Amino acid sequence: MAYVHNPVMAITQQLRIDRPARRLPQLFLGLALFGFGAALQLKAGLGLDPWGVLHQGLSIQTGLSIGTWVILMSLVVLVLWIPLRQRPGWGTVANTLTVGLFLDGSLWILPTAHTLIWQILMVIGAVVITGLASGLYIGADLGTGPRDGLMTGLARRGLSLRVARTGVELTVLVAGWLLGGQVGVATVVFAVAIGPVAQVFIHRLMIRP
Repeated sequence: MAYVHNPVMAITQQLRIDRPARRLPQLFLGLALFGFGAALQLKAGLGLDPWGVLHQGLSIQTGLSIGTWVILMSLVVLVLWIPLRQRPGWGTVANTLTVGLFLDGSLWILPTAHTLIWQILMVIGAVVITGLASGLYIGADLGTGPRDGLMTGLARRGLSLRVARTGVELTVLVAGWLLGGQVGVATVVFAVAIGPVAQVFIHRLMIRP
């Protein structure tokens, strides 16, 4: 018998999530912690990660909240996925729509650090919490975030992942700095520490199919 492609069945298969009772809570907890970690770093006032610098710079120039710009830039980056032929997952959509909301909500409840010791503690907390958030989000295995997908998409086109990541993050860092975003010692600390910290959590929280 010849194989007959059933588009409804194909879509159903794509939407099916293995073990949703574990994956979905883990996904949304990770996204909430992403927003909280970003807010901690903002409140510390010692500098932001490259994308955070861009979001803050755009917020300064337009008056829109930083969380709003997180969402808007996620949508812009998703448009760039089209020529790269990247395919979003449930996690991609959830990341796009919720991290900015969690960030703005966290900024509303967190105090601003007024002493150096609190600034340092908040930066350390931001790195650890963002690393944990990465482990939860990536471990849920429901699709990459818009920004990570852009880098992996560029890597699939011939660039090494390191070159793609460095090029993209330097571009947004410089653009954000020119717009007024804050670059400081925490920018360097975050860049150096987030990879190893996230790797520890990813190894422990990955849900195997």
